[in-house]
Parts: sequence; C-alpha cells; structure tokens
Amino acid sequence: MDEILKLDNVSQYNTLMSQETLHPLVSVINFSKTKPIQHTRMNMGFYAIFLKDVKCGDIKYGRNYYDYQEGTLVFIAPGQVVGIENNGEYFQPQGWALLFHPDLLHGTSLSHNMKDYNFFSYEVYEALHLSEKERQIVLDCLAKIEIELKHSIDKHSKTLIVTNIELLLNYCVRFYDRQFITRVNVNKDILGRFENLLDDYFQSDKPQTIGLPSVRYCADRLHLSANYLGDLIKKETGKTAQENIQLKLMDIAKEKVFDTSKSVSEIAYELGFKYPQHFSRMFKKSVGHTPKDYRLQN
Repeated sequence: MDEILKLDNVSQYNTLMSQETLHPLVSVINFSKTKPIQHTRMNMGFYAIFLKDVKCGDIKYGRNYYDYQEGTLVFIAPGQVVGIENNGEYFQPQGWALLFHPDLLHGTSLSHNMKDYNFFSYEVYEALHLSEKERQIVLDCLAKIEIELKHSIDKHSKTLIVTNIELLLNYCVRFYDRQFITRVNVNKDILGRFENLLDDYFQSDKPQTIGLPSVRYCADRLHLSANYLGDLIKKETGKTAQENIQLKLMDIAKEKVFDTSKSVSEIAYELGFKYPQHFSRMFKKSVGHTPKDYRLQN
C-alpha cells in the first residue's frame, strides 16, 4: 500500500500541483491549467471542495449509480484521507478546487457555522450532483474568490474571501436540499431499508448483546455516513434519525408492556436499556405515562 502524503497547509498542495500560492490560507485551482500528475492518497490539514468535471454515470451510490452527469462536488474536512492509490500512470486532472485552512476562519461567523455544513463529513459517494445552472453558480463563486486572491491584500480581503466561501457553502445547502428531493426513489429505498433494519434489530438478540441501536450503527449497515443518513431521514420524515429510532423503540415497547408475564425491568433489558429507570423515563416522556401506569390503563 502506498504511503499517505500528509499536506498540512494550502501551500504544500499548490506546490504539488505546480501552482503559485497567492494566499497562504486559501487557494482556487483550475486543474486544466495544471500538469499531469500521478494518483496519490493525501491527508490534508485544510478544507477542500472539489468540482469534478467528469461523467458520473459509472460512480456507484450504495447499490445504485449516480444519475447526474453535469459534474459533482466533493467536500473534504481537515484530517480526512482522499485520493487513489498510485498505479504508476500519469493523468490530467479536470475540474476545480477550493482549498481553505481553518486559520482563515478565525474571528469570523463562518468559524462558528462550519459545524452546520454536515456535507463535509459525508462519504465521497454521497457527493453533490450539480445541474449545469448550479455548476455555473459554483464557478461564479470560485471566480469571485479568485479575483480577491489576485487583488493586492488590504483590510477588506479576508472579509470578502470568507464571505464568498460562506455564500458558496450556503448555495451547496440549497443544492443538497434539491438533491434530496429529486433523488426521491433512492431516498425512499434508503428509508425503507432503514425501517427494515430497525425491525430486524429489535427482533434479534442484538438489543441484549449490543444495546440500543445508534444512528452510526444504522448508517454503517446502510453504507452511508451518519450525517448523510441523518439529513436524508430528516428531509423525508421531518424528524431526525435518532427520533425515528426512538419512535420505533416506543412502538415496540408499548406492545411489550402488555405482556404481564414480564416485569418492566425485564422489558427494559430486552429492548437494550442498561438501566430500567432510563427506559421508564423515556417511555413517560414519549407516551405520557410510566410503563406501569400504561399497562394498568390499557
């Protein structure tokens, strides 16, 4: 296996791509103006957004294939490993990249808001598929950032660069919302598999051996990132993935409470709770009665 190339700053990436560094903390790269390079796997210490100008029909999404061909956006957070193992061949990259170091954001509102852009922790196969109109909006944002990078640095530079990065990210939130809607068949398939996964989980002995199912557990079994699954479930149902798990849990719990041959504590352990009082507390918050009162009333 090839070594992973560690790039701590934007300048190192620029050097790798034979590009001039106009600003030590941010860079816009047009890959058509770079030299052919070999594939490599990189661990980058900065944020990266890649606009891939390639046909996407051969990229697999879970059990399905991408249905957009106009280009894709891939979002990489600091510390993530990206790239392809080196096969010895040279290739010409296509598309664009926006790179920006977390230090650029210090003292700005975007520094506090970065945690809200969940797509930086999506898997690569959960990329954003752009229409031609959306792609042009992304390119316009990159062009504005590039203009500022080529402008002599003054007291307005940082504000204008960060503002345009935030504008681009907010557009991407809109585009992902559109994608969740237009990929309705894929989403329904995932939602159905999510519900079946929970049914199978509670019908097995996993609650007793593993405990309550987590969003990450479900996402791993569905071959998705936890954030992507959470966002998709919220768009489809109006509730978070965790809330959907708890609703399923309480539906099963209400059925089990009718079995008077088992104590509330036994039911709690069967469902995966470590402590019966935690089960009783959640049950009362969800149903409005304690398990014992619910059993007596019904």
